[in-house]
Amino acid sequence: MATDTLKRTPGAGGATGGLRRLLLENGALTALIVLVIAMSALSGDFLTTDNLLNVGVQAAVTAVLAFGVTFVIVSAGIDLSVGSVAALSATVLAWTATSHGVPVFIAVLLAVATGIAAGLVNGFLIAYGKLPPFIATLAMLSVARGLSLVISEGSPIPFPDSVSHLGDTLGGWLPVPVLVMIVMGLIAAFVLGRTYIGRSMYAIGGNEEAARLSGLRVKKQKLAIYALSGVFAAVAGIVLASRLSSAQPQAADGYELDAIAAVVIGGASLAGGTGKASGTLIGALILAVLRNGLNLLNVSAFWQQVVIGVVIALAVLFDTLRRKAGATPSAAGASPGGKGRQAGTYALAAVVTVAIVGATSFLHNGSSASADRRMGLSLSTLNNPFFVQIRAGAMAEAKKQGVDLTVTDAQNDASQQANQLQNFTSSGVGAIIVNPVDSDAASNSVKAADKADIPVIAVDRGVNDAKTAALVASDNVAGGELAAKSIAEKLGGKGKIVILQGQAGTSAARERAMGFENGLKAFPGIQVVAQQPADFDRTKGLDVMSNLLQAHPDVRGVIAANDEMALGAIKALGSKAGKSVSVVGFDGTPDGLKAVEGGSLYASVAQQPTQLGRIAVDNALKALDGEKVQQTVKVPVKVVTKENVAGFSG
Repeated sequence: MATDTLKRTPGAGGATGGLRRLLLENGALTALIVLVIAMSALSGDFLTTDNLLNVGVQAAVTAVLAFGVTFVIVSAGIDLSVGSVAALSATVLAWTATSHGVPVFIAVLLAVATGIAAGLVNGFLIAYGKLPPFIATLAMLSVARGLSLVISEGSPIPFPDSVSHLGDTLGGWLPVPVLVMIVMGLIAAFVLGRTYIGRSMYAIGGNEEAARLSGLRVKKQKLAIYALSGVFAAVAGIVLASRLSSAQPQAADGYELDAIAAVVIGGASLAGGTGKASGTLIGALILAVLRNGLNLLNVSAFWQQVVIGVVIALAVLFDTLRRKAGATPSAAGASPGGKGRQAGTYALAAVVTVAIVGATSFLHNGSSASADRRMGLSLSTLNNPFFVQIRAGAMAEAKKQGVDLTVTDAQNDASQQANQLQNFTSSGVGAIIVNPVDSDAASNSVKAADKADIPVIAVDRGVNDAKTAALVASDNVAGGELAAKSIAEKLGGKGKIVILQGQAGTSAARERAMGFENGLKAFPGIQVVAQQPADFDRTKGLDVMSNLLQAHPDVRGVIAANDEMALGAIKALGSKAGKSVSVVGFDGTPDGLKAVEGGSLYASVAQQPTQLGRIAVDNALKALDGEKVQQTVKVPVKVVTKENVAGFSG
């Protein structure tokens, strides 16, 4: 009715009114077209077959998650748990098939059943427990993530080879994740437009009380709606783990926000009652195009978050304006002629996009001529001074050597890093330097770069099951042993200590923990009273240490897997730090060294991160020039204490 009213408005007639209506009703599609044209004009690497396929692959997991979230949002609900449920489902599949010998087909069914169970719990708490959807699904977010870590014991689990093919390509060029995305999108469209439960979603979202009074069993429908969301989350988790060849307990962290953003950008309203699978797909593609294009344009990962946040805000604002203009989309299938008109709109949009993009491609003829002087550096995170120093060393050396270096931040997300490495490969950089979020998860992307004859240098952490030209690193295990030896000798070989571990699932956390364990074996008088993860974060280090002090006030020493956590522990210890309690950190960051000089931090196992970055760029250039490169380049670690800190430079 709202659309009919708009059509009959006198001011809306003619070509101007038709264009206005077209833009209002297809705002997400218009935005996608503008983005594609803009990225094609700004980057000659964007409009290539390989890169466009990358965009599809990078949108796949978000899109599948978002299709499930569409059901929930159309019914005026919200589901914040889909990212954690995806990780849990993939972990269940890998754990049952790999660790317990369950047939793969049964393991897949168990993974899907896990998603359904999580969705049913959400639905029960909301429909029968009367909890707000935000609270119920927020609780499930924490529960599912915790169970994933418990089952995996914080470490990635190899994925069955037969399921890992979901991350491969058909015919050597068509990515399977894209096919999965299309199939799940068609299923979502069918459910929304052709089934009883789909019509129920729109009815509940439009007016839940009216739906109940009309005879709709609202509570049972909500159970089914959240169960469907769980199914789609499970499928997304399986596809994601297939791409990474392993089930990562920390996978899909924060993906629920991307999924919700894709639904909203695609035209659905958080108030419920509207939304389409096609709109959700367009929303997911917009996010993927943004990230892909901004990576190619060497835009800082921090600014990328700002841009995406602005896009989400503009999408909601546009939705508000559209409603005021009377152009709110109707329920799927509500208008007899709507589908034909929509198909025509999409066809016209495709023709216009191809024409304009084709014209802009002439602007970039020969743009890849200097690819051999371009490099990509993908860091696991820039939210840590150690990796900021690696970047600084790499950028300084690149500038000195006349190299165009693009630096990206994976934000401790193995999937996001895989996307970044794919972008580097498709853009034809001369060499890639990678600091893996996880050594196993990076293997497929590194293999793709090797297949494209792009040398890859690993820095700080190696890449498992893939060929790299060189590994430039310190020995985390040896460093952990040095840290353990330092604290034990400082305490005279006896006393109670606690260990602050790094982020569960990362190779650095595992290797340093192994070093701590190995080093303490020589000191039976040292008693480890607690080991807790603090995620390499100073604030979490403060909180975890504060909690541990309540249970263990007589602790005499602390080993932290990095300086940031060590500095948080020092804050929690207060006046005890450096006096009655000795703290040893890891990395040798500027703040850590300052604390060593001041006496509050007894020692830091310094890795000289600036040197790591510099040497990585040097070795990448050697590999490009065909020079012989050492397979492993070790940068010595050094225990820095108050006695030698003055002469140390990282």
